[in-house]
Amino acid sequence: MMFLIKKLARALLMLFIWGLAGGVFGAVLVSMRHMLGDLGFEGWYPLLIGTCAAAMTVATLYSAMFVALVGAAAGVLASIAYLMLYSQVVDLLIISAVAAGAGLIAGLFFNRGPQANARAFGVTMTGLLAGAGAGLTIAIALQLYTQTIDPMVVVAGVVALVGTLFQLNHRWLEYGCSGWPWTRLGGPLVAAWIAGIVGVGVWLMVGSASTELTWDISGRFDYLLEQIPLGVMGGAVGGAVTGLLLELLGFGLADERHDL
Repeated sequence: MMFLIKKLARALLMLFIWGLAGGVFGAVLVSMRHMLGDLGFEGWYPLLIGTCAAAMTVATLYSAMFVALVGAAAGVLASIAYLMLYSQVVDLLIISAVAAGAGLIAGLFFNRGPQANARAFGVTMTGLLAGAGAGLTIAIALQLYTQTIDPMVVVAGVVALVGTLFQLNHRWLEYGCSGWPWTRLGGPLVAAWIAGIVGVGVWLMVGSASTELTWDISGRFDYLLEQIPLGVMGGAVGGAVTGLLLELLGFGLADERHDL
């Protein structure tokens, strides 16, 4: 009886953690695809780039939480400072660069040693490779299947494939990255990445007044606001189902030893 209770509790934990990670993934993916589309990217490029960005972000939040929190905090503070000084000129590249620079500096100050830095870099690179593999696979599938597919289904499929690839490859990629001398700066670099993503989020919220983009507030931005909840829902379902299946197959959590 106790064994069944423990298995049920672990399954529920799996549903919650993977569902939450999938929801964050879906929100980042939908936002990045929307932004890249407005920047002129067409075809499968927004899906591939958005999947890689979302996978790297969620992998860091999931397996290198301390570094992610440092980068997110630095990105928020830098973005707020930027808006206070240049509220009339909100440029995507500038605000992202300012946020990323603040994340890099904060990562250097909150350095936890070579092992933690290499580990943070390893999980982020695992996310990148998993995102690239999943993005290419889903993009090819969408090209071959010409029928219209609900965006929620696409997000759920991407999350499921990314989660599976991350689960199967994270250990050997982490181990491989730990032997590279330059990964000693992995923590600060990852913090800069997360901070830069925060800068992109701020830009999406406040608009792009100084860019060549023309936002139709009643159109494109409202469409994004409608799509984000659908992306979150699709990602949460895809993540929860994938996590539960992996648990039933005996893989367990991708990383029991979170970097807190």
